[in-house]
Amino acid sequence: MRHFPWKTFLAIQAVVLAAFGVAYAVSTPVAQDLVEQELLGREPFVPVAIPRSEPLVVEPLYDRPDLVSDEELAAVLDRVLPRFHHKRTKPNFVEHAVRIWGVNAEFDDPQAMSGQDMQGFLTDHARYAASWGDETESLVVDRPEGLAIRWGRETGASVHHDHWLASLTEGGVTIDTPVYGPARRGMVIGDVIQESLSDFRLDERETEWTAMAFGLWLPPTREWVGSGGRQYSFDLLVRRLMRGQKELGVCSGTHRVYSLMLLIRLDDEFDILSDGVRATAYSHLENVRDRIIAAQWDDGRWPSNWPNGADAAANHIDEELYKQVIATGHHLEWLAIAPPELHPPDEQIRKAARWVIDTTTSQTANDILPRYTFYSHVGNALALWRKTHPTLFWRTWRASHPYAATPKNTVDWETESTDEDDTSSSH
Repeated sequence: MRHFPWKTFLAIQAVVLAAFGVAYAVSTPVAQDLVEQELLGREPFVPVAIPRSEPLVVEPLYDRPDLVSDEELAAVLDRVLPRFHHKRTKPNFVEHAVRIWGVNAEFDDPQAMSGQDMQGFLTDHARYAASWGDETESLVVDRPEGLAIRWGRETGASVHHDHWLASLTEGGVTIDTPVYGPARRGMVIGDVIQESLSDFRLDERETEWTAMAFGLWLPPTREWVGSGGRQYSFDLLVRRLMRGQKELGVCSGTHRVYSLMLLIRLDDEFDILSDGVRATAYSHLENVRDRIIAAQWDDGRWPSNWPNGADAAANHIDEELYKQVIATGHHLEWLAIAPPELHPPDEQIRKAARWVIDTTTSQTANDILPRYTFYSHVGNALALWRKTHPTLFWRTWRASHPYAATPKNTVDWETESTDEDDTSSSH
């Protein structure tokens, strides 16, 4: 009588299960959801109710012409107009531009993309393909359930997870704005939001922009159910944003700070956080305030190692200028929507504004273009400190100051850098 080769059978099963585990681990969230629904009996994702057709706006709190005059703000904004070449236009540049200028921006500078042009480039595969050609993978990706956005370090991709969505959201896109994939039609921004809600995981490396996008669309909703029956809430997002000093995130952790401040401001109006989590987040921002008080250099800039506090001020690190532009511009940006209790002394804010204005206006638009993403935050921060938004100010300014091209505000597209500066680990 022959015995069944159980050991061989079990060994084969172990190999199969291991292969299945590897395949599951490297598959997309959507593929994982399908596996979980079939094998584990989990409920499929149910769309989350979105209670508005236009995103919320967190308004600035201060009008400080003593920090930045009309003339200075105009000079800075002039440097960060979206003067992008129509060939191989970088999505990350357009995303940063549309978040500050908005989807309805119009310019008299013939080199600048309008808000509608920027929106169209990001949401219509045909317009994206006209810039990148058919050899580059699409930015908007067709999925069986809807549309997703290609992100990462690949050529022509959005650099960060949900940055595309958060940027268009801050830019004022409406929920019914059409989004066209390579083959799929009939989809809108609302479908992309649902795709993001479906594939979100709390252990993702980057949650800064997801938190912003959800915060500007979902309130007064506090909790929701993602795919696989996973329970999410703004409390969980806030805890994730505060996790670990060693895990700062992009732009030296300043995006996390901005997202936390934005969620606290939204909580003021919609009560989306529990009292305990809000208190913890507020305390976290007080700690950030204390660190930047101690870390600021004498000339007003903040270095990228600002979390080191006094040590960052006492021992100047050797780093490229753009990293200090990142830290200084981003800190001024979140401080513009923060209550006075979270501010460093006013003299430090003055010094930071002075340094970043002088640093930005000393360069031409052509100098700034390779680092456009970083300087766009400077333009937005300074506009917020004047209690306005870049397009609103620019429209008024241009009415009395007609456009005139100069070497300072013109980009030489023939010599434009084509390297992917915006995909550095800092941003």
